This record gives sequence, structure tokens and C-alpha cells, in this order.
Amino acid sequence: MEKREFNVVAETGIHARPATLLVQAASKFNSDINLEYKGKSVNLKSIMGVMSLGVGQGADVTISAEGADEKEAIAAIEETMKKEGLSN
Repeated sequence: MEKREFNVVAETGIHARPATLLVQAASKFNSDINLEYKGKSVNLKSIMGVMSLGVGQGADVTISAEGADEKEAIAAIEETMKKEGLSN
């Protein structure tokens, strides 16, 4: 299992547009990918799950991936987080 922690720096947090981009990035991989926030964990391939967490600015989130392509999945999601200005 690969795990990475992120601090959300975007003013708007993970709202609809970045959530959609994260879901699209996660959906390219076969691994199970989860987003954890405040003790809740949701499937990062589910837009409704990601939106239901209401991740705001300053939030610490953990993204974990488990499966054959877990390293590639985490790298792609980290790149998306940085490219979209969600984390440093």
C-alpha cells in the first residue's frame, strides 16, 4: 500500500472542478484508491464520495492506493494536486 499526505492550500478546497480532475486521474488506475479526511474514507473514483467530504482550505488529507499500479496512481494524483494548486 502506498500512502501520501497532502495539505490542501487552495482557497476553495476540493470543490467540483478539482474533485472531478482527481476522480478522472484515479479512474485511470486499477488500484483501490481512497481519500481520507477527518476519519472518513471514500473511494477517490467516486465524485459523490469526494464531494461529500467537504474538504476545505487548510485540510490535511491522506490518499492511499492499493494494487498492482499503486505507485503510479499515487504519483499521478500527487501531480494533479500540485498542478491544480490544491497542495504544495
